[in-house]
Amino acid sequence: MVRSPRPKPPQKPSKPAKAPFRLPWRDLVDILALGTWSAMLFRYWIGGKLLLLLHPDYAWLSNSAAVVLALIVVYRLLGLLQSLRKPAVTKDSQREEHVTLLPKNMSSLILLGVAVFGLIYTPKAFASQTATQRGIADTLTLTRAQPQRFARAAAPTERSVIDWIRLVNVYPEPDAYEEEAVEVEGFVMYPETWPGGYLMVSRFVLTCCAADAYPVGLPVKLTAADSDNDAQPYPIDSWVAVRGKMVTETLDGRRQVAIAPTEIRPIEEPKNPYEY
Repeated sequence: MVRSPRPKPPQKPSKPAKAPFRLPWRDLVDILALGTWSAMLFRYWIGGKLLLLLHPDYAWLSNSAAVVLALIVVYRLLGLLQSLRKPAVTKDSQREEHVTLLPKNMSSLILLGVAVFGLIYTPKAFASQTATQRGIADTLTLTRAQPQRFARAAAPTERSVIDWIRLVNVYPEPDAYEEEAVEVEGFVMYPETWPGGYLMVSRFVLTCCAADAYPVGLPVKLTAADSDNDAQPYPIDSWVAVRGKMVTETLDGRRQVAIAPTEIRPIEEPKNPYEY
């Protein structure tokens, strides 16, 4: 008698093998880059260095970016933690990768490197070297031979360096400003084309950001005591407050306004050294 084979018991479905755990390095690098950029912008904002890079009217853009990037970092971190709690994604179910010109993580690493540099770098205000490179002499206007009547609303002692430059640009006859009181602040320069006994009190003007900053300045005729004792009695790039009156001098072959000082006082560099 032939025995029929015993039916095989139903086999239990085997559990799929778990994929090995791997850290999501690409996501971590992206989050680190975004977080570093946010920290850099917050550092400039809170540390008061943003005014050395941007016009105050545009500072809100940088400050908003710092907050938005911080929120994106929090959102990405929460999404990353949630994805780590889920089963590992198999190779077949992975989504297709986008085609990029740079290798994986390279763009994020570049952004991270720039942000780290910005985080450790402390910006400084422009000084005489940059002013010379950008041509401060070009901001001094030519003069007219015949004076004309010109009404000026602002009190002379309330005008800054840029206020005087704009005023002279509108009406460039130096004799019209003779004996007017002046009080200005700026950093010290000694233009190479000027004779001894003169310095320039200078400021940088920002229209948008530090990239478009341009220098302006006013000549200061030193007293006999200052010019005799030292060819450069005030250190280059040091900040001074100049008080005196306007006179007419001939520099670089042209007549222009200059300050005959009654007082030149060293001061600290202001927190915001730029004009607008």
